Amino acid sequence: MKPSRKWLIFVCWLIFAALIGKAQQSALLTQREAISLYERAVQLLDSSKVAIPELARAGDPLAENCRQALATMKATGGQDAPLTFSFYTNLRAYLALSDVVPKPYPMPETVCSQFTELRGIADRIEAHFSALLRFKESQLRDPDRDELRRYAEANQKLGPPQVNKPRVVFLGDSITDGWRLNEYFPDRDFVNRGISGQITGQMLGRMKADVVDLKPAAVVILGGTNDIARGIAVPVIENNLTMIADLAEVYKIKPLFASLLPVSDYHKDRDPRYEQVKRRPLGTIQAVNNWLQEFCRRRNYTYIDYFSKLVDSAGYLAADLSDDGLHPNAAGYRRMAPVVLEAIDTAIKPASQPKKRRWPF
Repeated sequence: MKPSRKWLIFVCWLIFAALIGKAQQSALLTQREAISLYERAVQLLDSSKVAIPELARAGDPLAENCRQALATMKATGGQDAPLTFSFYTNLRAYLALSDVVPKPYPMPETVCSQFTELRGIADRIEAHFSALLRFKESQLRDPDRDELRRYAEANQKLGPPQVNKPRVVFLGDSITDGWRLNEYFPDRDFVNRGISGQITGQMLGRMKADVVDLKPAAVVILGGTNDIARGIAVPVIENNLTMIADLAEVYKIKPLFASLLPVSDYHKDRDPRYEQVKRRPLGTIQAVNNWLQEFCRRRNYTYIDYFSKLVDSAGYLAADLSDDGLHPNAAGYRRMAPVVLEAIDTAIKPASQPKKRRWPF
């Protein structure tokens, strides 16, 4: 039996939709691909101006805007939509200007090929920008914004805490996520519930599933550095941390608040992405830490001062304690371990075993 015409149309539509979806997905550049493409564009902007003096004078501000956008994207990653748009619009304006300024005749063949490549790059950036916007929109619609799936299975398998071994949950971002607690604290019921890239609002959203339901005696909270990097206002960070504390108290879990760590730019020569201070100003970090310290004093919480143990004489994260100016390396975690352990042992103590009654024989 021959397939009906409607069925053939439906199948063709499915194939077409799949091809469109694949094309849209492939249009999105990786961070490395995007940065490489922007670098090539800036090279072409600089070289094309040499052969056209009028373009050099009129187009230099546009080329400089592209260079500035590229420098910022190198520090923050190539997936920033506003910076991508800025680079693209300035590049298009430069190309439009090149069409109207006086040019030498005949135009050197190499210069013509440079402009041809520049126009191709502009088209590629336009496709990348459109795909980037779609990607960002899909992230906003993500039904699991707080990443509760990450530890759902592990939470089910964890089991209840032991009577004489108080459980402590470490709630945080990548600094917590990368800490192998079982290696630094053997024979302790310390549960890692850090997730890289999270902000305090997401940590608040995970309090029930990743903290309360695990029935810990205490929770160590370390969060806020990603909020600062995303431009979230300090009062919002404070509100989120306050609500985390309120939830912990309702469920009789002792909250221990860790200071934010310092950052540094000591490693940016090795990789431009390791320029941290611009995104996480030390003044903002100190403002959050000052508030945390006062908040813990008012509420009689334990304040864990990582900052003073990791900062150098210049006020930055010591170069030997981190490999990227943000995350502690093994030496950094070794500095942090005794600080948090002392704080935990002071805040909670294992339940004493009941004394056995001695009966006379």
